[in-house]
This record gives sequence, C-alpha cells and structure tokens, in this order.
Amino acid sequence: MKRTLEPGLLQVFRLFVAVRLALLALTLCAQVIWPEQRTERYSIPGIVETAFLLGYLSWGWLRKALGEIYLPLALAVATVGPIFEAALGFGMQIAADGNAALSFTTSAWQLILTLFVPLVLIGWQYDFTAVMVFCVGAALLDLALGAPLSRLGGFRYRQVVGVVFIRTLLYAVVGYLVVRLVREQRTQRKALEKANVRLANTAITLEQLTISRERNRLARELHDTLAHTLSALAVQLEAAHTLWDTNPTESHTLLERALAATRDGLGEARRAIQSLRSAPLEDLGLALALRHLAQSAAERAGLALDVRIPERLRDVSPEIEQAIYRVADEALANAARHANARQVAIALEPSEGHLTLTISDDGRGFDPAQAPADGRYGLRGMRERAEMIGGELTVESHPGRGTTIRLRVPAGERVEG
Repeated sequence: MKRTLEPGLLQVFRLFVAVRLALLALTLCAQVIWPEQRTERYSIPGIVETAFLLGYLSWGWLRKALGEIYLPLALAVATVGPIFEAALGFGMQIAADGNAALSFTTSAWQLILTLFVPLVLIGWQYDFTAVMVFCVGAALLDLALGAPLSRLGGFRYRQVVGVVFIRTLLYAVVGYLVVRLVREQRTQRKALEKANVRLANTAITLEQLTISRERNRLARELHDTLAHTLSALAVQLEAAHTLWDTNPTESHTLLERALAATRDGLGEARRAIQSLRSAPLEDLGLALALRHLAQSAAERAGLALDVRIPERLRDVSPEIEQAIYRVADEALANAARHANARQVAIALEPSEGHLTLTISDDGRGFDPAQAPADGRYGLRGMRERAEMIGGELTVESHPGRGTTIRLRVPAGERVEG
C-alpha cells in the first residue's frame, strides 16, 4: 500500500538541511579567516553532501519520478553522509594534532546531534521497525569505520563499541517515543476524519429531511388554497351547467359565485407563492416582517387588528425565525379563511430566554380534540414546525368563542439593532 507523506515532513527536512548547510558554510568561513587552523578541508565534504541533499529535496519532479523511494533515499544520504564525514574529519584531526581522545569525543557528540533529525523524521513517517533499521544500520557502519580509526588513533576499539552502544540505545528510546506520539496523532486524525464524515452525512440527512418536510408543507398550502377553491369551483360550475336551460337566473348566480371563488382562490395562490418566493425575514427582520404580515392579512379579510410586537427583539437562529413567521402566517390565514372573525390580535413577547407568539381571533372557533373533516391541515403543519425547532404549540378554541394559538420557542441572547 502506498504510504502518504506526513503533512509538513518535507518542509521540516528541507529546513534542517538548509540550517546545517548554513552552519557548515559559516564554519568554513571561520576556518578561512583563521588559516592557522588549516582544517577547512574538513567542512568541504559536508557542504557538498548537504548542498546536494537540499537540491534533491527541492526538485519536485524527482519526487514524482522516484515515487516511494524518494524519501528513503534522502534519509539514507542524511544518515550515511554525516557518519562518513565524521570519520573523515576524525582521521584528519588525528593526523593534524594527534589528540585522538579529544577528537573522538568531539566527533561522537557532533554525530549524535546530527543524526537526531533523520531519526525523528523516520519515526514520524514510518514505524518502530524502520527506527530499529536506522539504529542498527548506523551502528554497523560506525563499527566498521571505527576499527581502522581506533588503530590510527591509538585508542581501544571498545571505546568505539561503547559509544555506539550508548548512541543506539538513546536513538531507540527517542525513536520509540516519536513513533508513539505520531501513532496517537494519526489515531486522533482518523477519528476526526470519521467524525467529519458522519457530520457531513448527518447534514445531508437533515437537509433531505428539511426538504421533505417543506414539500409536505407546500402540499398542505396548495391543498388549503387551490384544492379547496377548485373543488368548490367544480361543484358550482356543474350546478350552473345543470340549470343552464331550466333556470338561467340561478345558473347566472352560480356563475358569479364561481367567478368570485376563482378570484379568491387566485389571490390565495398568489399569496402562497409570494410567501415562498419572498424573503421578508432577511429584508425586514422578524419584528417588522410579522407586523407587515398581520397588516396584510387583516386588510385582505377586513379584520380589526391588534398588534403587540416590540420594535427590538432578541435575535434568534434563522430556523426559529422562519418557524415563527410560518406559524403566524398559517394562523392568520386560518382566521381570515375559516374563522369568520371580526378582529384578530397578534403578540410576540420575549421572556426568560424564550419567545412566545400568540394569535387570537373572535371567530366561530372549533373543538381541537376532533380532527377536521373538511381536509384542513394547518394545525398539523404548525405543530410539525414547532417540533422541528424544539418549541411548544398550544391551541385553545371552543365553538362560538374564538381561537387562540400560542407558540413558545427558545430565543437567543443577542439584541438586533
């Protein structure tokens, strides 16, 4: 299975190589300024190797061409190169001043620090097996180069073995810690990705559910407007057709009623379509949109209107605003179409983190416990909207004593200007 590079790994690798190249260049400059050291040649192989590695990591086409072996080759160069350079520098330092013990200690510590970065990168990208391959490979190479150097420096080979053992143990511990940390990070990243997928699926499901409920609401709107109007129109036209020859006067009266019903139905259809197409909440805000809605409904039906809506309201989510507006629209439409009312009152009152919408009329009323037999679905739609936003809808009505519809929903804490 193709392994994807960990995010940011190449950038860190390039930064390390660039910093090492800069340090080697500064060392070479210092050695040129003080020529009595005569050791500038020790830095030249490191500069060449580091410059090559920086170029290798900077050529994007090499990564595409080499594929999966691109990073292992770079890590091999970053590991083997410093080991050979340290051995070369150690040998030249012995030839220059003969201080083998000091030269060996300095080279060993410099090498430990230099190889820490490839170790971390290997643990970051791969697993503990790769870390152990790195540790064992570096140790074997050091032991192989340490044998002739110990004879050249005149110190015991066991010193080389001791340093290599300590360094290998240290690298193994550090590599294990890096692998564990990266493994935990990968686990958390995968869990986050799964959570994001579940969240996206949930959002899609909610969107589909919302669309389905909106379709049902639209079906109820059309049923309460066009379906009733067309049914009544069909009955009146059929009666007019039957009386056309025998009773022209009554037939003419039925035609006038059918024409009036057609106009009323057309007006209701236009109102429903306009409410679907317009965006009064976005344009006016909840308070002003409710005022305009109530005034428009009262003017169409010739009702006396009592409005108690504050000019400033706590802002709520768009879903709650939409539900309040649609419930008010349905309740006012019912008062105008079915209640035979003379006056209607609408109030919106904020209290203790909630908004309460109350719409009442003095119409003929009905018994809420009995399901309507005439196909009226407005109450069911309002209850569904209240449930969708975690609100509570109550209906109080009695035959001949009017109707009161009350919607209580949670509200936000901000204040709209």
